[in-house]
Amino acid sequence: MQGDQTHRDHLDASEESSRTEIGLAKAEGLAYGAALKYLIDMEASDSGSRGVGDYTVGYVIEEAEGLYYLRDGDLEWTEPTDYNCHIEVVVRSAADGRFLPGLTIGAELLNPGGASIANIALPFLWHPWIYHYGANCTVPSPGKYKLRIHIAVPDFPRHDRVNGKRFFHPTDLEFEVKIMTGRKLTSAA
Repeated sequence: MQGDQTHRDHLDASEESSRTEIGLAKAEGLAYGAALKYLIDMEASDSGSRGVGDYTVGYVIEEAEGLYYLRDGDLEWTEPTDYNCHIEVVVRSAADGRFLPGLTIGAELLNPGGASIANIALPFLWHPWIYHYGANCTVPSPGKYKLRIHIAVPDFPRHDRVNGKRFFHPTDLEFEVKIMTGRKLTSAA
């Protein structure tokens, strides 16, 4: 989405959004940013972010972790016994820093030789204090990899004739990442 002529990294007062309301959106973005910084400081073995078009896209690499999955109408806890890496992606609005829900995100990991070693969908993950997209995966060993992220054009409707024309191109970007493999084994309460 580089070079998009309609990209705007700010919000303007309009019939749908007063200066006060825009201030509230920015405050939400700042609070989310503080939670993201805490996550990175406490748990990430590697992280980074970059602005691209209407988005600020970040990643966090952690050890694989257990998750609840809905199976046969019930939540079932699953330990990451077959995985050794957890990739998290955060997509925020460049205009106000708020988390963007409802996205379809894919990730591909490539080894130093350029071969694909993992190609995974990153669904929305509910988390007690910070929403993100992510999934566990397996890498052959700790080391440096290339992380390619693809964000499809979201199909959610957009309010506001002044501020709403954004997030309407697919977005692709790459990061050089360092992965430390491992698992966070826990017991569900």
